[in-house]
Amino acid sequence: MTGPGHSYDDRDPRGLKPIPRLIFASRWLQLPLYLGLIVAQVVYVYLFLKELLHLVMTTATVTELQAMLIVLGLIDVVMISNLLIMVIVGGYETFVSRMELNRHPDQPEWLSHVNASVLKIKLAMAIIGISSIHLLRTFIEAGSLGTERSTYTEAAIMWQAIIHGLFILSAIGIAVVDKLAQPSAPRHAAEH
Repeated sequence: MTGPGHSYDDRDPRGLKPIPRLIFASRWLQLPLYLGLIVAQVVYVYLFLKELLHLVMTTATVTELQAMLIVLGLIDVVMISNLLIMVIVGGYETFVSRMELNRHPDQPEWLSHVNASVLKIKLAMAIIGISSIHLLRTFIEAGSLGTERSTYTEAAIMWQAIIHGLFILSAIGIAVVDKLAQPSAPRHAAEH
């Protein structure tokens, strides 16, 4: 009960009954998961630096094709790292707690309108990008098919291409479902 002069804040979690408060507080169980992803990010920074050092140290002897494959590997690590950041920051902001970054000059543009739907689409696009890099590396190495230095078989290349196509179809499906779930702006405005 609030007396005169006191305003009840509907957003005050202390106003919840014990079971809903416990359920709502359980979102903090995700915190160790996001912290673990930060550790994974550190591992990817290490792998990036290790591969970059390898490229620099072998510059005199590396062929153009080998350099391209190493650079594609670096791009792959960066894209996976970007995916990790999207999941860490976007997931924490969406599912755990607000980060209150509105006034921070380095706030990513996409974070101002992130929700579970936007995050799913961004993740799907990032996975397609990562898959594209892997497929490109495979196609570059496909020139050695049939030789003893070949690391791929025709079947492996085919399955990589099929899986990449499935990633694209999945992303399209997610976008279509999201579009169908969102009321269109003119229809939504006409209903009000």
